[in-house]
Amino acid sequence: MVNTIGGGLDEEIMVQKEEKVVEFEEKKTRRPCHYWTVDGHDYKLKLTTRTIEQVERKYGRNILTLVSDDGVPPLSVMLTIIQAAMTKWEHGISYHKIQDLFDKWVEDGGNQVTFLSEIVMPTLAVSGFFTEKQGESMQEEMANMDEML
Repeated sequence: MVNTIGGGLDEEIMVQKEEKVVEFEEKKTRRPCHYWTVDGHDYKLKLTTRTIEQVERKYGRNILTLVSDDGVPPLSVMLTIIQAAMTKWEHGISYHKIQDLFDKWVEDGGNQVTFLSEIVMPTLAVSGFFTEKQGESMQEEMANMDEML
């Protein structure tokens, strides 16, 4: 007859203690945001789930298709994406203010292709649309396109 009183399962389970060496890899994390510098001021940019959904509802399409179909997307689309990406830090920022920032940025030497490659695409990268490596590759491709124009 088996004694069924007390002790839980400790007697039935042979516990073997092994010394394990576990190597930890440094977890790669995304940059917390991307920056758009206009007139000496750094604006933080990162899309959240809420702002991604707002932009997608507005246009009825996924943001990636908005920026990747037919070359350079319309300026209004890019500015709307940046407005959405800025709202976390610049509460209530208006589309008109974004237009003014873009005008100043262009006066200081920017252009739409560079805006797409150096501002919009890196913002999408930090927002989780693709890996850092994919983002870097896309940024290089966009820079090459900028040089060809």
